[in-house]
Amino acid sequence: MAVKGLSMRILVDSDALTLAPLIASYAQMLRRGAPRRPDQYYAETLLQDSTAEVLGAFRDEVLVGFAIFFDLPEAISGRRTGQLDDLFIGYEHRGLGVSSELVRELTEIGNTRNWTYLRWLVSEKNDIAMRIYSSLAEPAAFKSFVIPVNPSTELSA
Repeated sequence: MAVKGLSMRILVDSDALTLAPLIASYAQMLRRGAPRRPDQYYAETLLQDSTAEVLGAFRDEVLVGFAIFFDLPEAISGRRTGQLDDLFIGYEHRGLGVSSELVRELTEIGNTRNWTYLRWLVSEKNDIAMRIYSSLAEPAAFKSFVIPVNPSTELSA
């Protein structure tokens, strides 16, 4: 489903100001606490990270969603793989297919980068994400495990 007026691109430093409010909404949704204050400094830090990339979804020139992903080596094939860690769509733009379009765009990026596959992690407690991702992909044949290093930063979802 094509979303009218939707375009995508990898975000750059100058996008930090528009990314910060979406990150704050995402954190508030996952932690279910008081609304977070947008943190432009953190958004700048994220966009300058040497390991992560942020794909932005724009609807009529307004940033409405993002996907944070990694391009990783895949030891068995000797190729690369993509890993999607975070995907968020602003509340007023949900239900339009933006998530599906972000994932589709990531698979296109993966195709040009010769990834073996695109994988992502989602909490089993996040019913909305589980429904979306289940409609777009098949369950992996491996299980994810976590070793808490700093439990005070653990997310609830």
